[in-house]
Amino acid sequence: MALFSLGGKKNPLTKEEMELAKTRDQASATLGRGMVDVKDIIAPPALQVEFDYIRVGELFYRTLFVSGYPRFVGANWLAPVINFDHTLDLAFYYYPVEAKGILDDLRRKIAEMEATVNGDLEKGRVVDPAVRIAMEDAQSLQEQLVAGIERFFQFSFYITIPAENLDELNNVTKQVESTLGALLIVTKHATLQQEAGFQTTLPTFTDKLLVTRNMDTTSLATTFPFTSSELTANEGIMYGINEHNGSLIVFDRFSLENANSVIFAKSGAGKSYLTKLEAVRSLMLGTEIIIIDPENEYKALCESIGGEYINFSVNTSSKINPFDLSGVFEEGENELGLKILSLHSLFRVILGNLTPTEDAILDRALITTYKLKGITPDPATQTKAPPVLEDLYEVLLNSAEPEARGMSERIEKFIKGSLSGIFDQQSTININNTFTVFSIRDMEDELRPVGMFVILDYIWTKIKKDRKRRLLLVDEAWYMMKHPDSASFIYSIAKRARKYYLGLTTVTQDVEDFLASDYGKAIVTNSSIQILLKQSSASIEQVVETFYLSEGERNLLLAADVGEGLFFAGNNHVAIRVQAAPHEHYLITSNPQELAAREDGSQT
Repeated sequence: MALFSLGGKKNPLTKEEMELAKTRDQASATLGRGMVDVKDIIAPPALQVEFDYIRVGELFYRTLFVSGYPRFVGANWLAPVINFDHTLDLAFYYYPVEAKGILDDLRRKIAEMEATVNGDLEKGRVVDPAVRIAMEDAQSLQEQLVAGIERFFQFSFYITIPAENLDELNNVTKQVESTLGALLIVTKHATLQQEAGFQTTLPTFTDKLLVTRNMDTTSLATTFPFTSSELTANEGIMYGINEHNGSLIVFDRFSLENANSVIFAKSGAGKSYLTKLEAVRSLMLGTEIIIIDPENEYKALCESIGGEYINFSVNTSSKINPFDLSGVFEEGENELGLKILSLHSLFRVILGNLTPTEDAILDRALITTYKLKGITPDPATQTKAPPVLEDLYEVLLNSAEPEARGMSERIEKFIKGSLSGIFDQQSTININNTFTVFSIRDMEDELRPVGMFVILDYIWTKIKKDRKRRLLLVDEAWYMMKHPDSASFIYSIAKRARKYYLGLTTVTQDVEDFLASDYGKAIVTNSSIQILLKQSSASIEQVVETFYLSEGERNLLLAADVGEGLFFAGNNHVAIRVQAAPHEHYLITSNPQELAAREDGSQT
């Protein structure tokens, strides 16, 4: 580009002068027709250089350089600048530096800081925390450079702001500085160097300001500017507000490789609120919703929208038979064999660990129990009425092995004892509503893991009969992680859900128990969407390790307000704020004060 420096002129060009310059250019082009250079065509009519800005043709420009950076940053931390609501020209320059020279400088600098700290301690003075933190960072960087984990670079960051007039330039500059200040980035005007700053941000790859900052490889990677913080799709439901740039997080979980999700949060952080909001909005798009509710949190919502609320306890008529078969034949799949494997897992939850002998006896007893009802591996027989728990009890009771009798005695309490009346009869329920909630609040604590397993197995059996778009929400999923067999079962659902057009959502507040299991970690891996809301300080380190969070993201989760956190979808993740409309909030809130006010009639 041809640049004509008019640095001596202190006042902007008048309109008449600009028109005169244009006329002169046109006349020159006419006289030298056939000899005009390309640079003469694309060059601006004039360039005016001032103290704190330059004017190129009709546009004004101001260049800022970054002189200070925050101590901790996360991936995509520059998103507010990249997504700024005004055109900006950003220039990043990366300069590799030889490690040997850096190591010598680091050793010298660490020695100086150690001497300063030791001197303060000897004199009884309080150690300057800034010196101590800088020394720890330098020692950590030294170790990583020596081990070859990190490399060293110098980094330059410049921003050129275009505007149509001087007032707009000043206003946008203030907005950019405020946005950067919120990120703890310190910027300065390239005073008396605006022409060099403008040329630095042109795509000519020439840094004429050379304002650099030392950075290691990890820090440098976070400056990569082409990571989108947008999670707005053409279809799907709105999960919340993107706190990076205020855009909407609209997503269709069924568009990913699987439709599974996990939600981790401490008690009171808004996980049930988010789950209910997702359920209501998905329902409006034709998705069938099935929920396992341990605390009756979904009852009011279910009744409000005309769903089916199924409560399990000794005194209710709702029963599930664990021996039910789907009656669906799939090529290459042994339905009876899969059901017997599932029942093995269930009885290990009920009876505890089984010896190899007991396991073999149980297997023979299950096959015999089905055979007595005329059910064999032949698919034609699998539509008959299935056995119930009492049938297995009778088979074990009449077996010759002493271990079989012992197992029948441990099962007896589910048939004749204190835990009878729920899972020892033929099924009396059917999933035929678009919004179905299974409540286990009234079950004994001892029975809850068994109840969740049986309900999940029943739901899975029904889902295989009829493929349709469904969401299965398992609240307080840590109950399932208590036993390896129930954990393995929910993991198998997570792996196979996509085949049946199902999205599994696991929700838990007990993050440590969930992630302590290898199955829990595998469920996270097999979930395309992960949502982390406010975390407790006791579990944050395990969350950081599992999700590879930066220090900034760790601090965000510790300081997050109710309904705030991180939303991971595929390879992208953003900070989210869950937002509901007033009528949605009325349906889904679990706030005790609001619910008490409604009961008193003071809130409608």
